[in-house]
Amino acid sequence: MNTQEKIVVMKESEIKRTLVRIAHEIVEKNKGVTDLILIGIRTRGVFLAKRLAQEIFKIEKKEIPVGILDITLYRDDLSLVARQPLVLKTEISFEVSQKKIVLVDDVLYTGRTVRAAMDAIVDLGRPQVIQLAVLVDRGHRELPIRADFIGKNIPTSRKEIVKVRLNEVDGEDKVGIVNKT
Repeated sequence: MNTQEKIVVMKESEIKRTLVRIAHEIVEKNKGVTDLILIGIRTRGVFLAKRLAQEIFKIEKKEIPVGILDITLYRDDLSLVARQPLVLKTEISFEVSQKKIVLVDDVLYTGRTVRAAMDAIVDLGRPQVIQLAVLVDRGHRELPIRADFIGKNIPTSRKEIVKVRLNEVDGEDKVGIVNKT
C-alpha cells in the first residue's frame, strides 16, 4: 500500500509536552505510583511507555517497572495479517496480579489491539485495574474500548492512516496523517 503524507499533526515538541501531561495525569488518577506498572504494546507503545516512566520518575522520584507486550498471537485477525506472522517476545519480568497496569500504545483505532493486549495480560495474572494511555485517538471504534489518557484526538476518515514516527524506531518524532492510495 502506498501512502502520501497529507499533514503533520504533532511535532517533536508537542509529543514531548503531551507525554509530560499524560505522566502527570497517570500519577494523579492513581494517587501516586504505588503498585503502578507501565506495559508498552510493541512496537511504538514500548518506547512511549519508557518515556512515560522517565517523566513519572521526574515527578515522583520512583522507578516504575516497564514491560513489553507482543500481542501477535492474541489478534483476532491473525490469519489476515500474514501466513507466518512474526511473533516477538513479551518481556514482563514482574508480577501483574493486583497491580495497576497502564497499557501504552501509539494509536487507538478500532480497539482490537487493546482487546488483544488485555487478553494477553489477563493470561499473566489478575491486575487490580487496567488503564489505557495512547498518544493519538483517531476514532472508528469497533469494540467498546476507550482510553483513560489521550495525547490528542485526531478525527480521521477510514481512508487515512495516522503515522506515528518515534526517534527510537524512525529517527524522528512526528505524527502525521497520510492518505491510502
